[in-house]
Amino acid sequence: MSGLSIDHGGAIAVDTAQLRDLAVRVRGVVPVLAEVADAVARAEALLATAAWTELAPAAWSLRSVATSLDGLTARVEKTAADLVLMAEAYEVVELRARAEALAHTDAAAAAAVEARLARLLASDGSVGTLADTLERTADARRFRGLDDQYDAAGLLPPVFLGGAFVGVTSGLGRVRPGMALGATADPVRVSVVSRSRPTGAPTGLASALRRLPSASGAQVAIEKYTMPGEAPRYVAYLAGSRSMSLRTAGGTEPWDMKSNIELYTGGRSASYQATLDALAAAGARPGDRVDVVAHSQGGMIAAHLAMESPFAVTTQITAGSPVEPTLSADHTLVQLRHTDDVVSALAAGGAREGTGSADSFTASRVGDPDAGQQDLALETHSLENYVETAAMVDASADPRAEALDAYWADLDRAVTVDRIEYRAERVLPDP
Repeated sequence: MSGLSIDHGGAIAVDTAQLRDLAVRVRGVVPVLAEVADAVARAEALLATAAWTELAPAAWSLRSVATSLDGLTARVEKTAADLVLMAEAYEVVELRARAEALAHTDAAAAAAVEARLARLLASDGSVGTLADTLERTADARRFRGLDDQYDAAGLLPPVFLGGAFVGVTSGLGRVRPGMALGATADPVRVSVVSRSRPTGAPTGLASALRRLPSASGAQVAIEKYTMPGEAPRYVAYLAGSRSMSLRTAGGTEPWDMKSNIELYTGGRSASYQATLDALAAAGARPGDRVDVVAHSQGGMIAAHLAMESPFAVTTQITAGSPVEPTLSADHTLVQLRHTDDVVSALAAGGAREGTGSADSFTASRVGDPDAGQQDLALETHSLENYVETAAMVDASADPRAEALDAYWADLDRAVTVDRIEYRAERVLPDP
């Protein structure tokens, strides 16, 4: 699977309760071994009384068995203890992440978590050290291949690593509760580029990404699903940046570097406003269910649609997004990330504790393992490369990936699907 990894999205994706339960079950073997050892000892004692018979060699054999049982018991007890230690180390990682997240929204809850963390660290001096090692290992995995790009006389790798540095040090890669976009967006004009009627819903992640607008200059596509006996549902397909030039930033193209910078730093971009306008033009009203499929800059728009828009965004699928939203358990977030993608690295590897519902997951891999001049064009960030990753997830036997089949099947109940593609432009002041 070309190094594909699927997990809940946290830096440490381990269920500590299951680890502790496993430790209890492993330790439960010890009494059984003790009973066996006692039976062996009694048998050995019995045979030893008949040392003059042909059974004497069996007594010596049982003594060897008893010694082996003692060693096995010691190993079982150590394994159980190691499992508990590992569970505590993983819990330290989780508590650190939870305290950091709560510090922005609930100081009292954060203090309670910090107190639990302090007690856990005080219980065993090695727990903190092991947790530090787990975090370093996870961090290295999340940015695998980022520094293994086309060298360009030593100039390019530091540029790519800079994306991770910015994400980690600035904290801007996490969209936390209450972080609403500020200021006023540049005025935009949204017009219809095309209308069509797809035969049904996407059949998988790759199929969904292929529905992102690509022709006729459209940046947004809205599909309206007329459901039998239910309110209509919408899926918004949001393209990535159409222009990466700083020279033309702020021009008529809203999906540009100005919008990238605004969205990443908490400003209300023209592209975000254009998405709201397109949804309204397609008939979506406040409270309507609007799910999102997005690439790159579209992922930042998706994050804020889920966290502050008037629409009910319950599922979002992003590829190469520079941010990760902090979602509640009733939101499902599917993220595709290439660990060697400098744009994705701006999200700083995502939340250590993960985000969203139990069905949420992050699928990651090295998108472009071969260093070459294609790195200059950010090949690993391209939509085509992410479609390949999506196809790998579709073929995966991971239960979270398979669970998405139910989502596509539910959408496919629609009586009709109406698709409109929109082209947005900034309305510039008269010269």
